[in-house]
Amino acid sequence: MRFVIVGYGRVGARTARVLSEEGHDVVVVENDDRKIERAREAGFEVVEGDGSNESVLRRAGVEDADAVGGLTGDPNVNFAACMVGKEFGCRAVMRISEDYREEIYEQYAEDVDEVIYPERLGAAGAKTALLGGNFNALGDLTERLQLTSVTVPEDAPVVGKRVTEVALGPNARIYAHSHDREEMTIPLPGTEIRAGDQLALIIDLDAVDDVKRTLLGEAAEAP
Repeated sequence: MRFVIVGYGRVGARTARVLSEEGHDVVVVENDDRKIERAREAGFEVVEGDGSNESVLRRAGVEDADAVGGLTGDPNVNFAACMVGKEFGCRAVMRISEDYREEIYEQYAEDVDEVIYPERLGAAGAKTALLGGNFNALGDLTERLQLTSVTVPEDAPVVGKRVTEVALGPNARIYAHSHDREEMTIPLPGTEIRAGDQLALIIDLDAVDDVKRTLLGEAAEAP
């Protein structure tokens, strides 16, 4: 698949790397010289210019892309990029700040395929730190799915494994990772899990005990 990523900041860079590692074609659109240099050093094709401009997105190949990600820190740029992408039949994903008023969020959500706000992961990590422990339910997403955060102990069976090597079965997914008190981010397929890392998971409620044993081993039985 082919993706156009508008913005090579923290979120855009991580997303581009994940997609590239999974074998997809990625084109980055950026107008900041330092970020352009970083993207090219990382091996990405970069189109210089304003990501809200249709002609710039055309140069990035939006007409042949499967999806466009408006992932800059400016929601106006992100929204404009998504609207151009939609004109060409692309899936459109827009980043906003979590502190947007509900009516603004709903307005964006009606026009794009998906609205994301990565800042929420930082809040989840803070809540986990305050609660303590190594396996904490952060909230219920639906009647069947739970959002959970795990702190990996030293003797956990997953220490030293890559994220893609951790077999949780069909009822659980690792969707975010943090090491050495860093902010949680989407893990790369080759990310190695170390003692003390935090993992954020989505788990079917019926699979919680099995997932605990897979991730924590004997520590899963501790009170």
